[in-house]
Amino acid sequence: MPPYLLGLDNGNTVTKAAIFDLTGREIGVAAEPVQTRHPAPGHVERDMTEVWQQTARAIRQVLQATGIAPGDIAAIGCSGQGNGVYLLDHDQQPLFAIPSMDSRAVALVAEWQQEGRGQTIYPINYQGIWSAQTGMLLAWLKRFDPVVYEQIGTAFFCKDYINFCLTGERATEVTDASGGGLIDVKDRQYSDALFRLYGMPEAVSYLPPLLESTDVVGTVTAAAAEVTGLQAGVPVIAGLFDVVASALGAGVVETGDASIIAGTWSINQVIVDQPIANPDVFMSCVFDRERYIAIESSATSATNLEWFVNECLGLEKQEADSEGRSVFETVNRMVASTPVDDSLPLFHPFLHGTNTHPGLRAGFYGISGGQGKRHLLRSLYEGVAFGHLNHINQLRQAGADFKQARLTGGGSRSHIWAQMFADILEIPIDVPNGIEIGARGAAMAAGVGVGLYRDLAEGVRQTTQIERHHAPDPSMFPCYRTRYQRYQLLTTLMAQYCAAVQRLDTVSGDHKVLETA
Repeated sequence: MPPYLLGLDNGNTVTKAAIFDLTGREIGVAAEPVQTRHPAPGHVERDMTEVWQQTARAIRQVLQATGIAPGDIAAIGCSGQGNGVYLLDHDQQPLFAIPSMDSRAVALVAEWQQEGRGQTIYPINYQGIWSAQTGMLLAWLKRFDPVVYEQIGTAFFCKDYINFCLTGERATEVTDASGGGLIDVKDRQYSDALFRLYGMPEAVSYLPPLLESTDVVGTVTAAAAEVTGLQAGVPVIAGLFDVVASALGAGVVETGDASIIAGTWSINQVIVDQPIANPDVFMSCVFDRERYIAIESSATSATNLEWFVNECLGLEKQEADSEGRSVFETVNRMVASTPVDDSLPLFHPFLHGTNTHPGLRAGFYGISGGQGKRHLLRSLYEGVAFGHLNHINQLRQAGADFKQARLTGGGSRSHIWAQMFADILEIPIDVPNGIEIGARGAAMAAGVGVGLYRDLAEGVRQTTQIERHHAPDPSMFPCYRTRYQRYQLLTTLMAQYCAAVQRLDTVSGDHKVLETA
């Protein structure tokens, strides 16, 4: 039998195992829902033993479903949610995991920003500081949970922990380490100076060996083979930060190539030869052995549609379920039947906040009588694309321009939404084939690691094709440009409103204290 590649994709909501042939064709996939716990407001944690068990079950399920012999798996690559932190103790036993949705370090970040520490850190890690960043979470643990901090023997990332469970070897790699703010991005190495700025010079000792993404970490152990159904001895490569894996899986591999992911997060990224030294860009992290990827992102994308469907389209969802089809088919028909014009409301896609202003939240603005669900949905689609455009303009202004992009994520499955991206961004949009794009990127890197592809570029050529092409329609530019200007103006005004409310709440709080006294 020809060799196959196993790609693992450990996200914040689902863990997936997918098997691909060497042309990138998806043979089968199995998924396990991710379980999280919320022990305190803003705290999000995962049980590490459960994380491994979910991954092991997904691997066993996809092997059984496809009937592929374990001996035909040539290599394994894993991608995982970046940032957050996964902790082992000094005996290499799991402590607990903090995924990237956690916000416990928000106040500490604000304190450090006031001190100017973020600006000092930025020239080293090319992202400064933010709440779910690995370095900031370790700093938070040192100050606020020293009992746990003193137990740390290893600090690494989600996919690193899966690799550890598969091989027994502790390692991380440069895409995740740079995405987590843990290395000197220009030198591509751990930095003692960086950890002194974090206030924890000792934490460098918690970090495992730093590899390249396609380096082999080790091979599947007999113990891991028993619980997964894999064959012992299969090579496991170091793997990738999930957004980098998704870019690869979409076919983004050359300097100037751009990847847009319309999923839970709005991910907008472009490959560059040198990291972008501009604090207005969210981060620059390592892409491959020579180049970098500039990233602008926030949790402002297709998750807004999921919320709207769950909260507002109960009848439509019930009807679709009874007919054995997806409610999103109904949603797309509703949007397609609603032409864009100046009377439509504007939508801010800030359900989970935005890095524009910490107080901003989602909202529909300018609803008028006679408008209903389909008008709100059209505005939601448009607002999400405007959110992506805001990030893309940040990249362009920093020098990371591009002329076309590949779109993936749940939003890419909608033809009308993909066309809206092309018209609003004013660039051609290509939608690549396949569904499990991140897992394919990880599998492709595994193929490079064991010599099945000469390099990542050859892997892309062998495994990715374009499924749909969306050319921008110039007749739509004037209307969308006007509406985007209004979207930006409204963002500015709502930020002022949030600041005013905060001042009002502070004054009201003072009055309450006085009245109580």
